[in-house]
Amino acid sequence: MQIAKVCGTVVSTQKLPTMTGVKLLLVQFVDREGELLPRYEVASDQVGAGLDEWVLVSRRAIAPHPEGADVRPVDAMIVGIIDTVSVSNGLLYSKKDEYRYR
Repeated sequence: MQIAKVCGTVVSTQKLPTMTGVKLLLVQFVDREGELLPRYEVASDQVGAGLDEWVLVSRRAIAPHPEGADVRPVDAMIVGIIDTVSVSNGLLYSKKDEYRYR
């Protein structure tokens, strides 16, 4: 899994039938210092993430398919909304405070 920040939404009116109803978000990956990387990806959202939230993204073939769901052609899936990220020198991110510590 990777940590990313939700930076937008993606709308597609023409798509495969199995993608109908799938919420798509644009995410930007975060490095271990909490800085945004110049890498973006579109991820399906299974947990109700919103703009500016830090999320857990499962990518490629390991992206899970919830039980009972149709198999969808998804390369990246948001599987969790992050509350906090701690590293050896302290708190890197806290959703509650909505800002990063250094």
